[in-house]
Amino acid sequence: MGLLLAGMLFLSEGSSALAQETSPVQESVPHAADHTKSDKHHSEKDSHTGDAHAGHEPLGKLVSKFSTVPFALLLLSIAAFPLINPHWWEHNSNKGIVVAILSIPVAIYLTMFGEAGLHTLEHSGKEYVSFLLLLGSLFVISGGIYVRGSLAGTPVVNSLLLGFGTAIASFVGTTGASMLLIRPLLRANSSRTRVTHTVVFFIFMVSNSGGLLTPLGDPPLFLGFLKGVPFEWTLRLWPQWLMVNLILLVVYFLWDQIAFRKESHLPGTSSESQTPKEALGLEGWHNLAFLLGIVVVIYASGQGLGNGGKAWPWGIQELLMLLLLLGSYFMTSPALRAKNHFGFGPIIEVAVLFAGIFVTMIPALAILNSEGKNLGLSTEWQYFWATGILSSFLDNAPTYLTFAATAAGIANVPLEGPYLRLFLETGPEAHAILAAISCGAVLMGANTYIGNGPNFMVKAIAEENNIRMPSFFGYMAYSGLILLPIFVLMTFVFFI
Repeated sequence: MGLLLAGMLFLSEGSSALAQETSPVQESVPHAADHTKSDKHHSEKDSHTGDAHAGHEPLGKLVSKFSTVPFALLLLSIAAFPLINPHWWEHNSNKGIVVAILSIPVAIYLTMFGEAGLHTLEHSGKEYVSFLLLLGSLFVISGGIYVRGSLAGTPVVNSLLLGFGTAIASFVGTTGASMLLIRPLLRANSSRTRVTHTVVFFIFMVSNSGGLLTPLGDPPLFLGFLKGVPFEWTLRLWPQWLMVNLILLVVYFLWDQIAFRKESHLPGTSSESQTPKEALGLEGWHNLAFLLGIVVVIYASGQGLGNGGKAWPWGIQELLMLLLLLGSYFMTSPALRAKNHFGFGPIIEVAVLFAGIFVTMIPALAILNSEGKNLGLSTEWQYFWATGILSSFLDNAPTYLTFAATAAGIANVPLEGPYLRLFLETGPEAHAILAAISCGAVLMGANTYIGNGPNFMVKAIAEENNIRMPSFFGYMAYSGLILLPIFVLMTFVFFI
C-alpha cells in the first residue's frame, strides 16, 4: 500500500501539463495530526508545503516524485518488520535506526531547495512538537485517572463503553477520549481471551468516527474551523455520524456476543465471573481538570482568546500543554499510575515513528498540494473517496485542507483569510462537497494505524497490556472487511 500511495502521486504528473494552462491555486497546508496546527501562526503564503516565497515555485513543483519513496518504505517497514523480525522491532531504538536511515536523507534533500525547503522543515518540526505535546499530555494525564472497581467485560458493558467514548469524542477530541477510556476497557476485559476485536472497534469508533460532530473532535475539522467554517456547521454531519457509529456498534455487539459465548466454557470467563465484585469509583479526580485544561487551551488558541481574535503565536499553546502535563505528572502519586500499569513505552514508540513520518511525508504532501487541482474532482463522492484514501496514509488534516482548497479554488474563491466561509456562501453544492471532504478525512483515518494520531497510541497501549494486536496489513484487513462496506453504503446514501 505504501508503494501504491507513491504511485498515486506519480500519476498526478501526467496531468501536470494541463495545469500550465490554469495555474493551480496553492494553499497553506499544515500537516500535524492534532489540533495544534501552526498554520495559525503564519500568513496564507507562508506554507510548509512549499507555497511561493518571493515568486519562487512551490516546493511541490520542485521536488522529484522519487522523493516520496522513503515515505513508502517507512510505511512498508512499519508493516513488515513486526512480521519479519518482531523481537528486533519491539525495541524503540531499532525503530529509531530505521527512521533515521529513511528520514535524514529526505531532510538533507529538502535543504537543497533553499528557503522553501528550510521553511518546510522548520514548519514540520514545529508541528511535530505540537503533535507530540498534545498526545503526550493526554497520555500522561489520562494515565493518572484510575477507574476503581471491576467492570464486567461483557458484550453489553463493552458496547456501552464504546458508545460512551464515541459520544464524548466530538467534545474532548478523539485523542482525549481514547486515552481516557482505553485502560478501563482493557482492565474490564483482562480475563477475556478474545480482546483484539474490541480494541480494533475502539480505534474505529472512539479514535476516529466519534469525532465528526465538532471542530474539537478531530484535527481536519479544527483546521476547517480556523479557515472559516462555523463552529456549529459540523453538527449537520450528525446523520453520517449516527449511521457509521450505529452500524459499527451493532456489528461489534454481535461479534463480541459470539466471541463471549465461545469463551464461556473457559475458567474465569463466564458471565458470573465477569460480574463486578467491587463498587465502581474514580481516583485521580484532579486529572479531569487537567484534561479539561487541554481542551480549553486548544479551543482558546484557535479562537485567539486574549490575542484580539488572532490565533496564538506558536509556542504559547505548546508551553501551556507542557505545564499541564508536568502538573498532572507531579501531582499524581506513582502508586495511582502503577494501578494503570502506566509506562512511557507507548508514547516513546509514537514519538519515534511519527518523527520519521513527519519528515518523509513532506514531499508527498507538497506534491499533493501542488497537483491536487489536477485530479479532476467534481462530484461529492469523488471528494469523499479521494480525501479518504489519502487520509488513510497521509495525515488527514492537510489532506482535508488540500481538497477543501481545491474545491474553493474551482469555485473561484480566493484562498485568503476565512475562505471556507466564503466557499460555503456560494451555495448548497459547496456545503455538500465540504461535508464529503470532512467525512472522508475523519472517517477514513481509521483505515490504517497511521491514519490518525490516536490509532497507533491505542495499539501500543494494548500491546503493553499483552493484547495481541494485528499487524499493519492485518489491521487493514479488519478495516477493509468492516469499514469499506460501510463507506460504500454511505456513498450511495449521502454522496450520490
